[in-house]
Amino acid sequence: MRPSSRHCTVAQKPVNPGSADILAATSNGSIQNDHNLPGMEMGFPTSSKSLNFASRPGFGQVGTKCIVKANHFFAELPDKDLNQYDVTITPEVTSRTMNRAIMAELVKLYKESELGMRLPAYDGRKSLYTAGEFPFSWKEFSVKLVNEDDGINGPKREREYKVVVKFVARANMHHLGQFLAGKRADAPQEALQILDIVLRELSTKRYCPIGRSFFSPDIRAPQRLGDGLESWCGFYQSIRPTQMGLSLNIDMASAAFIEPLPVIEFVAQLVGKDLLSRPLSDSDRVKIKKALRGVKVELTHRGNVRRKYRVSGLTSQPTRELVFPVDDNSTMKSIVEYFQEMYGFTIQHTHLPCLQVGNQRKANYLPMEACKIVEGQRYTKRLNERQITALLKVTCQRPRDREHDILQTVQHNAYDQDPYAKEFGVKISEKLASVEARILPAPWLKYHETGKEKDCLPQVGQWNMMNKKMINGMTVSRWACINFSRSVQESVARGFCIELAQMCQVSGMEFNPEPVIPIYSARPELVEKALKHVYNASMNKTKGKELELLLAILPDNNGSLYGDLKRICETDLGLISQCCLTKHVFKISKQYLANVALKINVKTGGRNTVLLDAISCRIPLVSDIPTIIFGADVTHPENGEDSSPSIAAVVASQDWPEVTKYAGLVCAQAHRQELIQDLYKTWQDPARGTVSGGMIRDLLVSFRKATGQKPLRIIFYRDGVSEGQFYQVLLYELDAIRKACASLEPNYQPPVTFIVVQKRHHTRLFANSHRDRSSTDKSGNILPGTVVDSKICHPAEFDFYLCSHAGNKPASALPCSLG
Repeated sequence: MRPSSRHCTVAQKPVNPGSADILAATSNGSIQNDHNLPGMEMGFPTSSKSLNFASRPGFGQVGTKCIVKANHFFAELPDKDLNQYDVTITPEVTSRTMNRAIMAELVKLYKESELGMRLPAYDGRKSLYTAGEFPFSWKEFSVKLVNEDDGINGPKREREYKVVVKFVARANMHHLGQFLAGKRADAPQEALQILDIVLRELSTKRYCPIGRSFFSPDIRAPQRLGDGLESWCGFYQSIRPTQMGLSLNIDMASAAFIEPLPVIEFVAQLVGKDLLSRPLSDSDRVKIKKALRGVKVELTHRGNVRRKYRVSGLTSQPTRELVFPVDDNSTMKSIVEYFQEMYGFTIQHTHLPCLQVGNQRKANYLPMEACKIVEGQRYTKRLNERQITALLKVTCQRPRDREHDILQTVQHNAYDQDPYAKEFGVKISEKLASVEARILPAPWLKYHETGKEKDCLPQVGQWNMMNKKMINGMTVSRWACINFSRSVQESVARGFCIELAQMCQVSGMEFNPEPVIPIYSARPELVEKALKHVYNASMNKTKGKELELLLAILPDNNGSLYGDLKRICETDLGLISQCCLTKHVFKISKQYLANVALKINVKTGGRNTVLLDAISCRIPLVSDIPTIIFGADVTHPENGEDSSPSIAAVVASQDWPEVTKYAGLVCAQAHRQELIQDLYKTWQDPARGTVSGGMIRDLLVSFRKATGQKPLRIIFYRDGVSEGQFYQVLLYELDAIRKACASLEPNYQPPVTFIVVQKRHHTRLFANSHRDRSSTDKSGNILPGTVVDSKICHPAEFDFYLCSHAGNKPASALPCSLG
């Protein structure tokens, strides 16, 4: 329910050595003091070692001051020496869970003797950490581990491991103290990592750890999501360096897990309960195989003996037809006979395939009804729409409830009783951090002079189009409508189109009330043929003049139709399209029509509104000289998609001083590659020699064509970069921006402000008092425009948190429409 405050990390890159360009990063004037920040002089770095992030130039003063609470809990710095030891386990183990079991047994056996009463923290791989030293610098231990999966009463397999523990280094706590005080710029990653592992150690034993979060069915009762999935509640935990010192960031989390059901029940949820009385279809088999591949199951037909296996596939034959050799003479026995004779287990549903476990060379077959899915397996594939809706229903919380759950989690974790926290001398506050914030004034919006309201001041982040007209309404003379919904009669579709045309006119556009050709009805499976028919028929009618807009009415549940339509319109036909769902066509709402009219105007090249400060040239670091604003992001394929490309998109403003119209470019690139490959590129042309191109260059050229000026300043917003990739992205992409500029003109090097925008952080800001209605919106969220740049922010670097828009649920705002 509550959107994350947007967290921005800013890096500044001045032009060539000796220049004196003043660079700054601002958020509606919130960061700069008197709009004047000191510049830096340095050459472009050739490695990350010579690249520093911009240091904080000061604290913002603009806006109404207030107090907010943050889900950061002060962590007192330990006064003990922290030591790192290297761990080598023989034979080698790849499972972190098994590594932890081995080390837990080692500590249990040797803590009071060889380990000198130390309680170490372990990262599950190669590193062990202590507060104070072990009585040795190198030692080999022997650990025997029993396989608990073998059951309670049956014989248990035992395995012996050799563990070598070797001293590596001592963490520099003085360095950490200086860094937190803002006296050193380089973060002591080793010390921070040790403290993070220490505070995660107990939770790792109690809960199911996934990434930086912990989940358990005991925190809150799991909720069914459908198709054999359920949601587990959990919490995120991370130690953060901040201006107030070390802080423990705790947030609530939810994730989809596979229900620990008997495999037969799981499969019945996937393909229908009649599965037990009918043969599987090919599509059923594919669906089951895809859902169960890689899932861990345990056998249930042997009482307490619960051997576990990972599913690799399904047999192509039903269970009743499966046979295997039982001796060297190739004597064959059926799976049904084997389970009956060996275990007294009668397989009931012999028409179903068996689960295949192991590899192809040595595969084992397990009857579905003898297996149960092991608890605690996260579902990493893409959820369907029903599952997403169900998960959002579980995770959407009012701010007051989220704050309560976070505080309850901290109390339940009882860090003051945590033996590892005690051992390492770490103390955690149980109170949310109180932070000074500022609420920035909302910007005035300018509309057309012919409307009743010529300008508008948004109230709590919201406004509407009543009595207003678009500042630059476009003309749509040639348009057509295609109807893919069987339930929408032609008369209903025509009535909807008339209403939409009228709304476009009322909103300030010139919109022809009549389509070029009559509304064309088509079947969704023939989308390409239908679109090409409408395109060609319209071209014939207009004697070669292209359509300016295509309206498309889609079924509410349209599968791949929306994506297919957009791909064909934008890559094959060059058509601007606007899709509308059937439910909105039947229930015509003025708000919905106004929303769609705004989209159509922007798509056809208009402006709906501009900032009053922009046309009055009052936006700091934008209005004084021609400035272009870029936005860039990379979307990666879902988990399990191993070959699909990642998609990079870059948009850039095409007007100045308004900075309201944007052009966009999209490029496919290598699978899961975060660096944007096509920002700048060169290639050899037989006639022209070396040719320069790329998305940045193309957008700079189009800016100049649109405005008649070259940008003298570049502001580059980059989304989706994790902290571990900051340096890499900054080095590569800033270099690409520089090269793109230099390729246009020899000495063209405008100053660049590079801003990384992170939305997926876990800092949550709450009103100081939930009863104070003047400090929250109607959902209980902090007010839009709230900015925080102190206390919970980085000790030295230039970052801030911004709640950039109202946090209402979409259902309570304007009705949403497809693009």
